[in-house]
Formats: sequence, C-alpha cells, structure tokens
Amino acid sequence: MAMREIRVIPDPVLRTPCDEITTVDDRVRSLVADLVETVDYEGRAGLAANQIGVNLRAFSWNIEDEIGYVLNPKIVELSDEMQDGDEGCLSVPGLWYPTRRAWYARVVGMDVDGNEITVEGTGLMARCLQHETDHLDGMLYLDRLDKAVRKKAMREMRAQL
Repeated sequence: MAMREIRVIPDPVLRTPCDEITTVDDRVRSLVADLVETVDYEGRAGLAANQIGVNLRAFSWNIEDEIGYVLNPKIVELSDEMQDGDEGCLSVPGLWYPTRRAWYARVVGMDVDGNEITVEGTGLMARCLQHETDHLDGMLYLDRLDKAVRKKAMREMRAQL
C-alpha cells in the first residue's frame, strides 16, 4: 500500500477512458489498497484510478467516515431529482464550481473477490459516484458546466498553470 501522487490537468491520463478490469490479480489488489490509502485523507471524497495514473475502471470513496471502493462501476440508476452545489476535484486543484448532479445514484460493480456489489447514495455520496464514474470515462466535472462557466473555469485554470 502506498499514498499515491494525484495527477492533475493537463495530464492526458485524465482524458483517457479507462479499461475494464478483466482479471483481479495482485496488481489490481495493490491498486485497490493504494486507492483506499490515498483517499483516506482529510478533504478527499473520492479518487479514480486514472487520477493516480492507472488506466483501469476502479475508484474509492471517503464519505461520512465510510471508505470503500468499486471495480468496473456502471451507473444503473439516477434520480430525476437534481442537486446543485459546488464541486471540486483533486485533479483540478483550487477550482470549485456549481455542478448539477442527480440527487440519488446507484452503481453496480464488483469487489476484489469478483462478487457483484451495489453502491448507492444521496447527496454527497451520489455526487461522488457520478464524479468518479465520469473520471473513468475520461471526463472532468468541468465538462458538465454550462458553456460560459466552463470558459471562465478554463481561464482560471490556465492562469494557475
């Protein structure tokens, strides 16, 4: 297990869709341990594998003192009810913008033993599930912003680089 360095934009790994995990081996078990250790830090809600430079479909979360992970997550349900709130990202440090997300989300994936698991939640947990799944698809939360807000965010981001 190791605390891993977070990749930040413009690192191309963040824009690359991640590969499905077909075999759970020692490499995947080590990845899960690193994801869990790296997310277990004050102020971190979620962490996708590509944020630590690994192009596999896995993420961890740290919401309300619950730490967990899921492999090959797929969003299977989103509520019609929406939430608005500022969203940030470890890979886009220092930027927080209002991002519209579903109030409830449910993902299905697997654990390191190959068992199917379901992870669901409302509020912050739902936001995390959607945000991290987006990462695995090569998307950043900035991609979900309205065009004018996204332009402002991109200018601010470039000024920080």
